[in-house]
Amino acid sequence: MNEMINIESHNPFEAYLCLPDDQPKGAVIVIHEVWGLSDHIKSVAERIAKEGYLALAPELLEDDLDLPEIRQLQNDLFDPAKRHEAQPKLRQLMTPLQNPEFAKKTLGRLQDCFNYLYERSDVNHQVAVIGFCFGGTYSFNLAVSEPRLKVAIPFYGHCEQSVEELSKVTCPIRAFYGEEDERLIEGLDALKQKMSQAKVDFALKVYPDCGHAFFNDSNPFAYNETAAMDAWAISKQTLLNTMSS
Repeated sequence: MNEMINIESHNPFEAYLCLPDDQPKGAVIVIHEVWGLSDHIKSVAERIAKEGYLALAPELLEDDLDLPEIRQLQNDLFDPAKRHEAQPKLRQLMTPLQNPEFAKKTLGRLQDCFNYLYERSDVNHQVAVIGFCFGGTYSFNLAVSEPRLKVAIPFYGHCEQSVEELSKVTCPIRAFYGEEDERLIEGLDALKQKMSQAKVDFALKVYPDCGHAFFNDSNPFAYNETAAMDAWAISKQTLLNTMSS
């Protein structure tokens, strides 16, 4: 059963809930890209449910951004012929995300998602997170703030926390990047060093011949089937290994 539900919160919001056919092996929060709760992210939640997990994909941007206008820029942003024109438009539309209150509200909503899942009797306190781009960044953020999280799987996300902040992480983190995603790739050595100093169980994989959003099969300019299939296989195995422990 797949349906939109309301998550009770200081700032109530909607989320897409996908239930597996049998007793869940656990639950996974699925955090979307900067395009919001798109059909692609819903399909990822559905795929996770088919693997036997309850999946919950919240809409975290609808209150703050003009998502229809932003989504119109998605293909242009990845098209080399149109990228130069699309980038400043997207930056302008994304300005509200720079407000510290937005980050506080968003992390609070993710905590509400976690609590909703953690308290369900059918989940048995087994809750993980997977996220993409914006969602990858907030997967790191949730791992820092929630010690009960079983595992975090960020795809091409930023991690700007200090060593002191990262030392609060209690779960494994398995991250994925595309080699051509230069802005993130140039910071990976420093990220690995911080994770090591903080003693986080951290591993990453960088895929050649692809860049940002390589997992998004709705984006013909960014999708890389080989990388996406491999990352999906690793993610499934990671969930299996950590959610049963």
